[in-house]
Amino acid sequence: MTKPVCADAFLIRQRNLKNDYYSYTFGPFPGVEQCRPGNFVHLRLPSSDVYFRRAMSVTSVDKKNRELEILFRVVGRGTSILARYQKNDPIGILGPLGNSFSKPRKKEIAAIVAGGVGFPPLAYFAEHLVNGGFDPKRILFFYGGKSASDIIERGRIKKMGVRFHPMTDDGSFGRKGLITQGVEEFLRDGGNQRVRMYACGPEAMLRAVDDLGLKYRVPGELSLEAPMPCGIGVCLGCIVTLRKGGYARVCHEGPVFKIGEVLL
Repeated sequence: MTKPVCADAFLIRQRNLKNDYYSYTFGPFPGVEQCRPGNFVHLRLPSSDVYFRRAMSVTSVDKKNRELEILFRVVGRGTSILARYQKNDPIGILGPLGNSFSKPRKKEIAAIVAGGVGFPPLAYFAEHLVNGGFDPKRILFFYGGKSASDIIERGRIKKMGVRFHPMTDDGSFGRKGLITQGVEEFLRDGGNQRVRMYACGPEAMLRAVDDLGLKYRVPGELSLEAPMPCGIGVCLGCIVTLRKGGYARVCHEGPVFKIGEVLL
C-alpha cells in the first residue's frame, strides 16, 4: 500500500474516443511516481452538485512529466460533468489508492480479460508488462463489448504486440459471443500451458471469470468496481463478502482480489 498524494492538477490533453468514451491526461501530479497497474485515483469535481469524489482507474502514467491518464465513459452525473472539462481546467486528485496487480511468472501466459469500461487498468497492466520485458506473445488480451463501438483503443492494443482477441455480443467486431466463451475455449483447449488470468469489467463477467478460474484451477486476479465515497476505507461503502468469511473493502484491501477470494 502506497501513501497517497492529494494535489491539484490540470487537464493537459483530452481525446474523444466516441460512443461517450473519453481519455483525459492530467498533470503535473506528484503521485504518479507511486502509481502501479490496478491503482485508482479519487477526483474532486468543482461542482456543488457532486459532493463525493469519483474513483477512476489509472490508465497510464508518464513519470518523467508527472502526467496521469484516465479513461472513462459517461454514465451518470459525475462523468457528465467531467466530459465537459476543457484544457487547463483544474481538478483535485487523491491517489494512488488501492492495491495493484501482481506480475505473472516468466513462463506463464497472462490471459487478460477486459469487458467494457474494465479496459483502463488492464491496458496499463499490459503496457507495464511489455515495457518491463515480458514477452508480448505470452499476453492474450481478451476484450469484449456489446458492439464494435465498445472496443476502444484498438491501435493501442495492437501496438503492444500482444495477442488480441476481441469479441462482441452482436458480432460487429471480432468474434460474436460473450468474451468469457472465448476465454473458456482457450482454457479448455490450451493443453498444459501455465496460465494466470487478470480481469476487470461488469460484475457478471467477473463472476464468470472467477468460475472459470476455479473450474480449470487457473490462478489470477480480479479488479472490482464498487461505490467508493471515501476511497480510503473509512465509510465502508464498498464492502464485499469473502469466501472464507468476513468482509473486505474494495477501496482498501482491493480493488484487486485473487480468483476465488470474493463472493461475487
